[in-house]
Amino acid sequence: MKRITKHKVLAAAVALAAGTPGMAQQTVATLDTVVVTASRFKERYDDKPVNMTVISAEDIRRSPAKTVPDLLAEQAGVQIHDFFGNNAATTTIDLRGFGITGTQNTLILVDGRRVSDIDQSGVQWSAVPLANVERIEIVRGGGSVLYGDGAVAGVINIITRSPLDSKEHGSVRARVGSYNTLETGLTAQYRNGNLGLGVSASNLESDGYRRNNQNRQSNAAADLRWLTEGGELALRLATDHQGIRLPGARQVQPSTNTNQLVTDRRGAQTPLDWAQRNGNRVNFDWLQRIGGAEFNLGAGWRNKEQISYFDFGGFPDYRIADLDVLSLSPRVRWSPDLPGGKHTVVAGLDWQQWDYQLRRSNSTLNIGTPFNIIDAQQNNLSAYIQDTLQVSQRLTLTAGMRHERFKANATDTYNAAAPGGAFGSGAPAASQNESAQAYEAGARYALTPVLALTGKTARSYRFANIDEVYETSAAFLNQFQFLRPQTAQHHELGMEWRRAAAWMRAALFEIDVRDEIHLDAFTTGIGNTNLPPSRRRGLELEGRWKPASAWSLFGAYTYTEAKFREGVLPGGAFNVVIAGKTVPLVPRHKLNIGTAWTPAQGTLVSLTAAHVGAQYMDNDEGNTLGVKIPAYTVVDLKLSQRQGGWTFSAVVNNLFDRQYFNYAVRSQFVADRYNAYPLPERNAGVMAEYVFR
Repeated sequence: MKRITKHKVLAAAVALAAGTPGMAQQTVATLDTVVVTASRFKERYDDKPVNMTVISAEDIRRSPAKTVPDLLAEQAGVQIHDFFGNNAATTTIDLRGFGITGTQNTLILVDGRRVSDIDQSGVQWSAVPLANVERIEIVRGGGSVLYGDGAVAGVINIITRSPLDSKEHGSVRARVGSYNTLETGLTAQYRNGNLGLGVSASNLESDGYRRNNQNRQSNAAADLRWLTEGGELALRLATDHQGIRLPGARQVQPSTNTNQLVTDRRGAQTPLDWAQRNGNRVNFDWLQRIGGAEFNLGAGWRNKEQISYFDFGGFPDYRIADLDVLSLSPRVRWSPDLPGGKHTVVAGLDWQQWDYQLRRSNSTLNIGTPFNIIDAQQNNLSAYIQDTLQVSQRLTLTAGMRHERFKANATDTYNAAAPGGAFGSGAPAASQNESAQAYEAGARYALTPVLALTGKTARSYRFANIDEVYETSAAFLNQFQFLRPQTAQHHELGMEWRRAAAWMRAALFEIDVRDEIHLDAFTTGIGNTNLPPSRRRGLELEGRWKPASAWSLFGAYTYTEAKFREGVLPGGAFNVVIAGKTVPLVPRHKLNIGTAWTPAQGTLVSLTAAHVGAQYMDNDEGNTLGVKIPAYTVVDLKLSQRQGGWTFSAVVNNLFDRQYFNYAVRSQFVADRYNAYPLPERNAGVMAEYVFR
């Protein structure tokens, strides 16, 4: 394969920008979108050295996506892994090729507050219904300077609707679909002068594509805003609940002619397993402008309860995990009078205190006397500063740094006399104190009014979470296995071309990762480890074109090469050589294309197609299984009609009825066995919504 150099890609992009037929006489597009993720303050980003994609409210309306992860999967550099295809109940997000640890390396925010936690549970996507989202901001590349721990591959900020941004209105909606799916929801927004109030609630029930995959999700939220003299106060309250049955995997083993993907694709391997999650959050923000400075104080509390039952063939495991987090984030932005040009400085502190408790028992009746009680406390405190310097109308520079302190303490209280505790153990108490630093430097240079080049170098980091710490030794004894912080060095070169009816972005990136945190849930005694050095490099292309007022096109292509650079991975009785091997669950090629057509006022027809290349399976770091997750192509169709206050829509997902899956794991014990998680074939839904004012 020929090596693609940065210079060749940028030269091709520039040539395309300069020579696109029919575009030469069009004027420069105006960026009216105000974003917050790039600086943690509201501002336009068209002159900043940042790799950003904004998914607007109009993009959301046009897309056939039913959930936030489905919508994110349409973007360059974003890959999802979905276990069951039931309203994103167990979906993970991976940005720029981190595979199974993508969730821990991509920071997810809702209204600027992190919802990524210190465990492996992932984001509760049902807490953020797509109907409540105003826009989504994706910032690619190391984001640890502004956001700290976990922002290794980038930051995704989901912005919900503000009651101050619209007139009084409300809506009710209902959707019915395949697998006995019923979703209902309502929203209401009211504004009186400087005061705005928004409320929303929704409920979803579905049998799911697989047997033993029933899912029920509900949530409610309230948003109170008050405009003050030179500022704003905001109070947001939310609660969410999810209960889901867990069908397990479908087993494939050629040596025994076993292939449940063919013989019983929708069956359940674990007909008794289930999980439940309940969450609550309260966030307060105070924004005040004084002179030339802008202050923001954010404070929040969030609670999450997770309950799960796994039968394990008659050796059940019942768990209740409680997680509370307090956060405080004061920050300021001002423009000091310094030489070199116009400076804009952002500085602040971030503090989070996490309290985690896990109780383990063998049944719901015995949880009052658990055989293990794991308590963990974590404290993160960091300070950061970032300076954006506008040297001229063409050139903008940025530089920043962050220092973060991490403290964790963990204990495990073991009761051998408790039901199910006779063969267990308790982990000795342990603690860890660490620190990490991040920095970044970037530049943006406008070659012409429509074409700009960007470059960035950065260092990011993350700390191990509690599920990556609590594991068993080779003697099957519980222990806390603290790891070194993971660090990553980023280099990126990009270009952006923008005209009135078209936009295109290209980026080349390279990420060198050291001490990558890896949880090996499949090998006794390994538990977790810091991996040898690895490298991610790739190309991202995305663009939009509106050739006519009623017709628009978009496309996104991602090439990702994720490889281990050296070393071996301990595994059972053998050391697996991983030097030069491809990181599992990272497709090399990913292509998304789509079109939206409005043939008449109020009528919308949209079509999207996604092609995802083959991937090595989880737990196949040595790339020796001989079978990959196959490449797949899925097409989705949406038809929508607005009439007065009514909107009627119909969506068909997986239009051509493809059989596919995007997560599978290799067996640790049988050479040719693997478990796959099939996703739904063709499915459909219809929705009716009424908006009243």
